Amino acid sequence: MENLIFSLNVTIPIFLVIVLGYFLMNTKLLTQEFVATADKFVFKVALPMLLFRDISSMDLKQDFDLTFVLYCMLTTTVMFFATWAIASFCFKDKSIVGAFSQASVRGSVAVLGIAFVTNVYGSAGMTPLMIVAAVPLFNVFSVIILTFSSKDAYALKQSGQNKVLIHNALKNIATNPIILGILAGVPFSLFEIELPQILSRTVSSVASCATPIALLTVGASFEGKQAVKGLKPTLLAAFLKLIGLPLLFLPIAYFLGFRNSELIAILTMLGSPSTVTCYIMAKNMGNDAQLSSGIIVVTTLFSAVTLTFWIFLLRTLSLI
Repeated sequence: MENLIFSLNVTIPIFLVIVLGYFLMNTKLLTQEFVATADKFVFKVALPMLLFRDISSMDLKQDFDLTFVLYCMLTTTVMFFATWAIASFCFKDKSIVGAFSQASVRGSVAVLGIAFVTNVYGSAGMTPLMIVAAVPLFNVFSVIILTFSSKDAYALKQSGQNKVLIHNALKNIATNPIILGILAGVPFSLFEIELPQILSRTVSSVASCATPIALLTVGASFEGKQAVKGLKPTLLAAFLKLIGLPLLFLPIAYFLGFRNSELIAILTMLGSPSTVTCYIMAKNMGNDAQLSSGIIVVTTLFSAVTLTFWIFLLRTLSLI
């Protein structure tokens, strides 16, 4: 019951902010122009600052575990490209492949990971190391998938301009604000560099508005009719994100000897709800933002139950 209450306290406020965005849009307190501008602000400014702040404040040298890092990196790679390959093969509507593939894998680890581990063990444990190993790859792979699955990509493929696609993918990786925010934070963490207090507070102020504004825009952009049309891929993505991936990769983590905070960190990497960044990047890179928002809503709503189940199971098996 304690874990269920904790899960609800973490996920339901996120869901309610999305609902608030939907309500504000339908009562005309938010406009399409505001949402479009807010999406760009979050993508280009607020989210990069959020990730810079989080990465730069971590101690990457403490409790470094090469096996754990490699597991997180390899698992992330397999999850992304296997899901992308399966979606490309199974979906006739190729316009949803990018959004589906990204949102089925990319979880809200930075938001939920540290919160869950701290709740169970009183400290962040191995979660910062998991975030450093997985989150940069989340973003790089998302950029690749969204670039090759965008509306413009299909026209280029049909005209045989594959070199242009590869060039676009590399350019998008090199110029992606979120990836740049992560890379900027790494040296600050490695060399334990502290920003002057004025700059630190400025970054924190901007970073703190990233998640609520992004959640409001997800809700504001949510369209019930479109969500119903995309219900099957939405439910399939939610199943993969909350049940399928943990079911497949947690046993591997067990056989590799991971226990306690390591397993909780891995669980949040695998089974946390789809992050709001999925919607922001899908919309800004010419992919299906509506499907992304639907998956975020559904996974956020049901993750309180599924994460509680996984924690209960791990505790029952005396693994955490």
